[in-house]
Amino acid sequence: MGRFRDDASKKEMPAISTASLPDVVFMLLFFFMTMTSLKEVEYKVKITPPQATELQELEKKHLVRYIYVGEPIDKLQSQYGTEPRIQLDDAFAEVSQIENYIVSERSAMPEADQDLLTVSLKIDKDCKMGVVTDIKQALRRAYALKINYSAVTRPNSNL
Repeated sequence: MGRFRDDASKKEMPAISTASLPDVVFMLLFFFMTMTSLKEVEYKVKITPPQATELQELEKKHLVRYIYVGEPIDKLQSQYGTEPRIQLDDAFAEVSQIENYIVSERSAMPEADQDLLTVSLKIDKDCKMGVVTDIKQALRRAYALKINYSAVTRPNSNL
């Protein structure tokens, strides 16, 4: 008859191979990078975009700089009031600051793309046209002549 050895209890477990661990980490990193959308700007103004029928999507969004105009959000109304305000990046600004903003944004771009800078105006639909005209004049002085007005698609209506 054969004998059974009790050597199994004396052997150690082999070490777990970590050779594929970097691959798994990079797969997870890539997954989260592609599935996560980053918020570019914290809105400090309320914007209800106007509706339009003839819309075109911007192709090269890295060449677009945004100017937001609207009434301050509820938690900032006690400090800034209810009149429409201009927001550049994450801060409120005056019309006189738009030129410097455009110049600094243009200088931060590669030289080949500087002439392709587009300014997109995200303006509340109830905003007065005088504010828009002042912004357009400041953009004209800064030689930012490519202007886009942001809007949403108008639902089909049978008049």
